[in-house]
Amino acid sequence: MITLRLNPTLEKTVQKTADAFGISKSELVRESILKYLETLKKPSAWELGADLFGQHSSLDGNRSKNRKDLIRQKIQKRSS
Repeated sequence: MITLRLNPTLEKTVQKTADAFGISKSELVRESILKYLETLKKPSAWELGADLFGQHSSLDGNRSKNRKDLIRQKIQKRSS
C-alpha cells in the first residue's frame, strides 16, 4: 500500500477525472501509473534496430534522394 500526497489542485483534477470515468481516485491513479510504466518499458524503433543500422552501407549517402536517377541509369544500361 502507498500513501500519496497531492497538491489540492491536482487532487481536484484527479477527483473530477475519476468521476467522469465513473471510477475511484485509486483506480484512476493505479491505471495511470500502469500506463506510464508501459511507456517506459517500450524501446524506440531506433533502439530496437541500433545494431543493424549501418551494417550494409551502400557508401552512397544520397541513395534515397537519387533513387529515380539510379533507376533510370539501370534501365538505360539494360536497353543498351
